[in-house]
Amino acid sequence: MGADLLEIEGLTLHYGGSRILNGIDLSARVGEITCVMGTNGVGKTSLLKAISGTHPFSGGRYRLDGEAIERATAHALARKGVGYVPQGRDIFPLLTVQENLETGFACLPTAERRIPEEIFELFPILKEFLGRRGGDLSGGQQQQLAIARALIAKPRLLLLDEPTEGIQPNIIQQIGRVIDHLRAQAQMAIVLVEQYFSFAYELGDSFYVIERGTTRLSGRKGELEREALLDSVSV
Repeated sequence: MGADLLEIEGLTLHYGGSRILNGIDLSARVGEITCVMGTNGVGKTSLLKAISGTHPFSGGRYRLDGEAIERATAHALARKGVGYVPQGRDIFPLLTVQENLETGFACLPTAERRIPEEIFELFPILKEFLGRRGGDLSGGQQQQLAIARALIAKPRLLLLDEPTEGIQPNIIQQIGRVIDHLRAQAQMAIVLVEQYFSFAYELGDSFYVIERGTTRLSGRKGELEREALLDSVSV
């Protein structure tokens, strides 16, 4: 069990005049997977955007490894060790796989700008496809590329938004094994937003269920009954 790398208290977020998140509390520990669950449109993606700096939050406290975060940009947070794999993957379709991976160098010192061999151990298909354009990959291969690109920056906090969405079952299993492997290394905290209940429940150490922008249910796996958790995320 690691220490809390991420601590959020009373987080609120607005889009225009609409309040999307209302007083969210969440923490994530190194060496653990924190799952954020809930039905569509409840604010899960907005929460990850706030944590990653992609969308500024309106109020609340946000601490990363003990440091208070006020209005940091996505690039500043990436430099502090926040890796974000957004829903929809956002790879560059006209760049090759290698060029996509190299975009992960931006936050690294020049001397560390290389693709570690471990990336290809986790995602062997990427080594085969280094010269292919990102847009020519399948959805599952693009998801592997997006996660690999985030890992190149050596994140301490990894945010994954719906990594199984639209992906074939064999690649879902592989992505699950990669996430489990990253947890076992105990070098980072992982926050996983996921609709696929069995996938999330199997991997998760702690759970937060969001409903209408607030936390409806939270707890560690041993504290929450599986059926109660499933009921809370069912439409």
